[in-house]
Amino acid sequence: MRKIILAAAVAGAALSLAACSESTEDAAGEAVDNAMADSEANLEAAGEAVDGAATDAGAAINEAGSDIGAAADSAGDEAAETGAEIEADAQDESVGEAAVD
Repeated sequence: MRKIILAAAVAGAALSLAACSESTEDAAGEAVDNAMADSEANLEAAGEAVDGAATDAGAAINEAGSDIGAAADSAGDEAAETGAEIEADAQDESVGEAAVD
């Protein structure tokens, strides 16, 4: 009788352990699924951030190019005006006359 009770207790313990392992597997599977979902969401957010940063950088580069072009035009105008002034002083003529030469 003791052997039967002992065998039943061992069988019960084995079933409990098997049930515990199954719930542990389920929990681990859920944890993996949640981790994958979190990773996917984080990668998507990072991709959107990179796209936004690239767009902002492109706009800044275009603006800087426009500013450089305007500064170059202004510098060219000033150089031409200064050259006309120097020529006018050297040739005793007006700046307008020197600019035409």
